[in-house]
Amino acid sequence: MRAIVLQHTKTEGPELLVGALAARGIGCDVRAVYAGQAVPPDLAPDELLVLMGGPMGVGDAGDPRWPFLGREIALLRELIARDAPVLGICLGAQLLAAGAGARVYPNTRPGPGGQPVPAREVGWGTVDLIDAAREPLLAGLPPQPLVLHWHGDTFDLPAGAAHLASTATCANQAFRLGRQVGFQFHCELEQETIGLWARADAAFARAALGDGATARIVADTARLYATARPVWERLLANTLDLLLR
Repeated sequence: MRAIVLQHTKTEGPELLVGALAARGIGCDVRAVYAGQAVPPDLAPDELLVLMGGPMGVGDAGDPRWPFLGREIALLRELIARDAPVLGICLGAQLLAAGAGARVYPNTRPGPGGQPVPAREVGWGTVDLIDAAREPLLAGLPPQPLVLHWHGDTFDLPAGAAHLASTATCANQAFRLGRQVGFQFHCELEQETIGLWARADAAFARAALGDGATARIVADTARLYATARPVWERLLANTLDLLLR
């Protein structure tokens, strides 16, 4: 068994997932699609697909800068049709939703005069788990686990999917559709990577959180990461156990 990991940008790799896969004897084949490595045309029966995050969006499919997006959506349609195992994180969850026929679009909230304005969700926060007592993927997790948010888009829940988590800002934070799982939030990151994002993507963080966003995220990471990581590891373990059964 091996996992094919599609990485969309240099700074968004599988990180904690590598150890979770190795603990189950699963190799990790990372494809740097952002650097021109090919999206596989299909998966073998003993392969799992993992789609990572990235700054581009489903709405960019067809843009020549990111030719891999359309190819991934087409591949996902095929994998969903035969219930092959897939995990999508952030952009990966949005691509999975698109492959399942759901709409993906900018997240908004009512602004002055009732006009919609962007609702970017960035930094540390909780998600509210839904029906956790009956969903094996959520076993052993607290009702409101701490996660890292870093997105401006959202998606409709795919038809037939189990809704697993939400926030006040973004209703669809996680879903399961057969053997496909999507997390809008991040639960795969090493601590050092979060600080890197806070500095490298400071303008996006500031648009969401205001001045001092980078310092706030770095300070919150130093304070919260050690508590969050075991929960993330449990969620990733639950997810792999479900996808590989």
